[in-house]
Amino acid sequence: MTARDPVADLRRIAFLLERANEATYRVRAFRSAANTLAGLPAKEVVERARTGKLTELAGVGDVTARCVVESLAGEEPVYLRRLVATEGADLDAAATALREALRGDCHTHSDWSDGGSPIGEMALAAVELGHEYLVLTDHSPRLKVARGLTADRLRRQLDQVAAINEALPRGFRILTGIEVDILADGSLDQDEELLARLDVVVGSVHSGLNDDRAKMTRRMLTAVANPHLDILGHCTGRMVASRPAGVKGPGDRAHRPRTRAESDFDADAVFAACAEHGVAVEINSRPERQDPPKRLIRRALEAGCRFAINTDAHAPGQLDWQRFGCERAALCGVPADRVVNTWKADRLVRWARTRR
Repeated sequence: MTARDPVADLRRIAFLLERANEATYRVRAFRSAANTLAGLPAKEVVERARTGKLTELAGVGDVTARCVVESLAGEEPVYLRRLVATEGADLDAAATALREALRGDCHTHSDWSDGGSPIGEMALAAVELGHEYLVLTDHSPRLKVARGLTADRLRRQLDQVAAINEALPRGFRILTGIEVDILADGSLDQDEELLARLDVVVGSVHSGLNDDRAKMTRRMLTAVANPHLDILGHCTGRMVASRPAGVKGPGDRAHRPRTRAESDFDADAVFAACAEHGVAVEINSRPERQDPPKRLIRRALEAGCRFAINTDAHAPGQLDWQRFGCERAALCGVPADRVVNTWKADRLVRWARTRR
């Protein structure tokens, strides 16, 4: 049988583990092995597999070595075959149509902040999923637990994104962005000069989530009125799904609580302000967030809001989580023409720049 590409198989396994929200250490085992083998001549990999010396390499263990041997023998690795066989059920027709209408993802993280993978890996995974663009939105400086980007680090990231874009396949590009903290007074946690340079700005509340209703409402209304804010991220801040004790999500460096109640704010006032100022409401696709809840998606829809169906991905495999957001959006009757990431990249950037 013709040999398969063992590096591609290892990376595919890592992608599927991320998509299934498996523990970080499992994902890292396959990505580390793939990176080690990718740096070696193909003949050396074949010889090590033949002589049983793969596990002498840093980052290659018994399980990953077995996958490599099976791949070189022309067989789909058993580990990969099991993952493919246990993939989730198909989306229904409405959710599928909405997913197919999406052209990109407006909320993603890299290893510059609390993501687990380099920018280039995130971009290539987005290409494989059929995206036309990926908005890179690493955290802002106040979120120190997530290694938020200072102004200087963000400037350096913008230079790196420009360089990576030169090497990416034609028809795809990384858009510049940030997930900026909405501070206690409603201001945005980054220099205005830098915010004005970015393609898309997502703003989220990460602190003071238990503030009283009046304070939280004032905070969010101030942020929504800021012309630099394009998308209101995970607006309630809730966490609804538990993770195993002591286990972070794949790629997530920052600690996340197991569950968390919704923040209390005047949703009708905030969504009315979003509609007035042209700020899109994020439908966050992370399984542990599911934010906003469906009742609030419906209220935002009735208020005339636009939406962005985003993954908040911290690893390549999580980029395929948009299907979860599409399911919830479809259940609430959100039409594709109200979702900003159904637009082409140029239209999305023009919309954001016009808001500035």
